[in-house]
Amino acid sequence: MSSSVAGAQDTSEITLRQEFKGHTDWISGVIHLPNGQQIITCSYDSSLRVWNLENGAQIGEDWRDGESKVHSIALSPDGKKVVSGSDDHAVRQAVISVCWSRDGRRVLSGSDDGTARQWDVESGGATLRASIVTSAHQTVWAVVYSPDMTMFATGGRDGPFTGTHSVEIWNAKTGKLVTILEGHTDSVRCLAWTKDGKMLISGSFDCSIRTWDTTKWKQIAILEEHTEGVFAIAVSPNDRILASASCDKTAQLWNLENSQPIRSPLQHAEEVYCVSFSMDGKLLVTGCWDKNVYLRDVAVIEAGLNDLLSDSKVNKSALSADDTGIATTSIPSDPDAMIREEAIQRAVWIELEYAPLRLLNTSTGLLCDRAAQLNAFKTSAKYKELLSFITKHSELQMERIKEVVAMYFRCVLLSHRWEEKEALLHDIQDKVVYELSGLGGIKKLQSFCEIARDAGYCWAWMDTCCIDKKSNTELQESVNSMFVWYRHSALTIVYLCDVPPSSQSGALANSVWNERGWTFQEFVAPKVVIFYQKDWSLYLDDRTPNHKESPTIMKELEGATGIDARALISFRPGMIDSRRRLQWASSRVTTLQEDIAYSLFGIFGVHLPVIYGEKKQNALGRLLQEIVARSGDITVLDWIGQPSEFNSCLPAFITSYATLPCTLPSLSEDQIQTAMSSLRKNPLAVELASNLYDRLDNTSAARFANCRLHLPCVAFCVTEVSLSYSASQETRYEVKADGLYDLLITTKEPIEFSRTRPLHQTFVLVYPWDRSLLEPPDFANLLDDMESGEGYWTPPSSPSDESPSRSLAKQEVDDLESRALRLVIRLGQPFGAFLLARQRGGEYKRVASDRDIIAQVKDVASVRYPMDVRTVEIL
Repeated sequence: MSSSVAGAQDTSEITLRQEFKGHTDWISGVIHLPNGQQIITCSYDSSLRVWNLENGAQIGEDWRDGESKVHSIALSPDGKKVVSGSDDHAVRQAVISVCWSRDGRRVLSGSDDGTARQWDVESGGATLRASIVTSAHQTVWAVVYSPDMTMFATGGRDGPFTGTHSVEIWNAKTGKLVTILEGHTDSVRCLAWTKDGKMLISGSFDCSIRTWDTTKWKQIAILEEHTEGVFAIAVSPNDRILASASCDKTAQLWNLENSQPIRSPLQHAEEVYCVSFSMDGKLLVTGCWDKNVYLRDVAVIEAGLNDLLSDSKVNKSALSADDTGIATTSIPSDPDAMIREEAIQRAVWIELEYAPLRLLNTSTGLLCDRAAQLNAFKTSAKYKELLSFITKHSELQMERIKEVVAMYFRCVLLSHRWEEKEALLHDIQDKVVYELSGLGGIKKLQSFCEIARDAGYCWAWMDTCCIDKKSNTELQESVNSMFVWYRHSALTIVYLCDVPPSSQSGALANSVWNERGWTFQEFVAPKVVIFYQKDWSLYLDDRTPNHKESPTIMKELEGATGIDARALISFRPGMIDSRRRLQWASSRVTTLQEDIAYSLFGIFGVHLPVIYGEKKQNALGRLLQEIVARSGDITVLDWIGQPSEFNSCLPAFITSYATLPCTLPSLSEDQIQTAMSSLRKNPLAVELASNLYDRLDNTSAARFANCRLHLPCVAFCVTEVSLSYSASQETRYEVKADGLYDLLITTKEPIEFSRTRPLHQTFVLVYPWDRSLLEPPDFANLLDDMESGEGYWTPPSSPSDESPSRSLAKQEVDDLESRALRLVIRLGQPFGAFLLARQRGGEYKRVASDRDIIAQVKDVASVRYPMDVRTVEIL
């Protein structure tokens, strides 16, 4: 394509305003700060630098974190944080590309190892949680989120033998591949998404730029002007102009409406590796191989090409909904208005990220999808107020926007026991809820919406009618998001259909609501809860704004559920104390058998496929497998009852967790110190203890693979099994094993032991290995400490603050011999054992018992019975 096409003009009017010199290697990235007065650059010289746009001077010292090359840089939407990708292999391999989500809560990175990772940036940025997708690219050169944050795109080098190099589109929540865009013939080096979400742009080493229609995932046009590879692209704030940087030593401006170049290329002395527009679109910055950065004034384009930038022909200041149902904004030319509207959109995305997909409008009585919710907001007086709100203080403006948006999108959720006739989605779709006739579920829904409306809430949600259960995708997302929805609700109303009016204290404890599986998370997740009786009057006529703050109600619930009041009030999802959480759920029931496991996904903070029809043993098995795999917590293996068909080390029914494992005796610290002193007198015992400690310290945590449990343990070969007769009807066996005291096992499963095959042991008793046994005493309860208070453990500020016992423990941390001896003494205490039966293929199956199997080692430091540390595979 010739540069003399219509619309291309001489670039002599585009003036070079400033040069920035100081980097000692080529420039890999540049960003503009919101104040319009500064930029930040990154370079292969391992530094980030802040520059004054007016005089070209560097501001402050270099930003450095090691000596690794910095590949990319991105600014958070609020302009307060910077993320960079470098060669320091902090994730796994070199991080080549980074970008922020529109709400500023997530960072996406692309790496030399072919993966893209999403990072959830928590408060302070100190804790990151990543989800990983493995692309078809050998190296992920480029990553970008879609404006609505539901998807992200990756581009890169797809390998030496591929004919094409693709752009891959991923679902941001599930990590599943959505589609592949093919056409480039060399590595895809850069990506950009327009703000309306309808166009994705890719630049490649094949010298071309391609635009893609994201509503159909079809190519729109090929932009061919560069003669060398395209290294970077940037879209102007109004989505009308594209800037590209190339190894052909030019930067090119493009009209995105007709895919034509604007003016002749901007010439540079060396290859151009990065390009960026200022937030008002009037300045363009490029970074080059010559280690310099160049600032150009491109505002002249607006004067010369009004048809490209002016909004005078078409009014595009209104918020509209595109075909995907996501509201988008055409940014007005006024920079202040543009910033305001961007801030409004960010605030809206933040509020809706953790809200249900469908909500009931309490004013109109209509069920609204996401697009309808946004349209309701844009026509509201609150939205108009924000658009016209002007202040010189940007922080006050941002706070006002966040406050108004959060208030508008507050949502009330209902927790209830499903009754015989409930209002379903098809009953209320495209109908006004308040105009429906009927009893039962319809009346319940109307009363719920009225109470939410009268309390000043615009939106309400009820599980019976706000989920399309015929859509597997929506059902999957709803089940996995339920806990988060309740957690972020402004209010959760609990309706007690079996508690009559004017009931006395105790009626709540006897309600069937306490017995249901789903209501467990529906109560512990939200921060604000109010209970209503059958006639929709307040329970106990308690008019406090949050019944979680009512001592009377909380005491009643604690007694009814067995869940301690602290967890009821301030529950945190996760895998801490998993065994106790399973006990809390063990007495609950669900209508669909798989829901006994699905209703606990949020309790443990896991996301798993929802497969109705798989039966409860498989559903529960998958959940327990995930808990062990992610946390290494083997306390979920402590149960009595019937084994699961999923894996014999897991229970068939959640009721097996109803009783906590028995409390075993333990030694006092004085007794441990006495025993350690005794062991130190025996050099051989110290050597054996050290060897045992090393072996166990190098043992991997328990894990599942293909429904098989790989369990690290200390194994004791069973040498004799005999029936034990007693007055009771129980079947008991006397069991002898090398290195253990004799013990009794009660089980319904027959144990057939052969004395004639001593070389092929049929049974072993195992001590399941728990790495917490390696921890010194002061750190053993660290996880419990984290569960209380703010959830963070703070070490002593100085040695002078420590007690003598804490100082002693800390000294032992550095004394491997002491730690080894302490471990040996712990292993000598009674423990909960598993009886395993060897199978033909060398694997094992657990023999389920009706009571806890309590075993004890005769002499841990014995030469005669050395500890057999191994990892067994259990079917």
